[in-house]
Amino acid sequence: MRPVEIPASYYQQFDADYRRAVPAEGYGGWKKSRIGLAPRHTALVVMHAWECGTMEQWPGWRRCVEYHPRALKILAEVFPPLLRAVRASPLPVFHVVGGRDYYSHLPGYKSTVKLAGPSPKPKPVPKDAVYRRLDKFRADKVFVGRRNWPDVRKGFKRLDFAPAARPLAGEPIAEDGHQLAALCHAHGINHLVYVGFAINWCLLMSPGGMVDMTRYGVMCSTIREAVTAVENKETARGEREKQQALWRVAINSGFVFGAQDFIKAVKSLPPKA
Repeated sequence: MRPVEIPASYYQQFDADYRRAVPAEGYGGWKKSRIGLAPRHTALVVMHAWECGTMEQWPGWRRCVEYHPRALKILAEVFPPLLRAVRASPLPVFHVVGGRDYYSHLPGYKSTVKLAGPSPKPKPVPKDAVYRRLDKFRADKVFVGRRNWPDVRKGFKRLDFAPAARPLAGEPIAEDGHQLAALCHAHGINHLVYVGFAINWCLLMSPGGMVDMTRYGVMCSTIREAVTAVENKETARGEREKQQALWRVAINSGFVFGAQDFIKAVKSLPPKA
C-alpha cells in the first residue's frame, strides 16, 4: 500500500542567531509540510481516555485535575469522527491503559499478554523515614492536596474506558511499553499517533507513552485537537503547557497532525479488508 500524503506540523529548531540578544529567536519555529504516512506501519494509540465520574461525584478530584472539562469536550466532539474514520481504514487502533484494572478481562488485553509475555518489573529502591516524610509532604502540599485524596482514591476505584473510547472487539490493549512494543512488532508498526489525556503527562511519561516507545525506535506523533494537557495557574488561560508539549513531540519524537487532515488522509485509503 502506497504512503498517503498528509499535512504535518513540525518545528525547525535551528539556526540560533548569536547576533540577537536571545539567539533562539533565530530558530525557524513552527512550519507545515506534506509528508508521507505509511498505512501498513502506522497505528492510532488511544491512551488513558477515561470515564472518571462527574464534578458532583468527586469534587476533590476536579479541584486538582482541572483539564477534565476539556477532555470531555474532546471525547464528545473529536473522538467519534476520528475513531470512525480510523476504524474504517487499514490503520489499527491500539489502547494503552492504566490507573487501575478495568481491562484485564477483555480479550484484547489477554491476547496482548499472550503475545508479549511477562513484563519486566523494576525493583524499587528502599524508602527510609525521611523519604516517607517528604513523600507525604508532597502529597499534602503539592499534588493532590490532603482534602482531595479521598475523592481521588474513590474515583480511581471506579475508573473505566470513556464510552467514546471503549475498545471494539479485537482491538489490542496494552498496559506498558513492553506490551505495546510487542504489538508494534506483531503488526509491523513503527509510527504511533497518540490521542488521549494528558499530552504532557500520561501520553509522554506513563508506561506505554512516548518516552517508553522512542526507546524501542518507534516514531511517536499526535493529533492537536485530540489531546489536552495538565496546566498550572500560570499557563491554564492560554493552554501554554499544551503548546509546550506539542513542541516537545515535534522535536523529540514525531509530528503534530490536525484532526481534519488526519481524518481526510485515512478516508482516502482503501477500506479495511
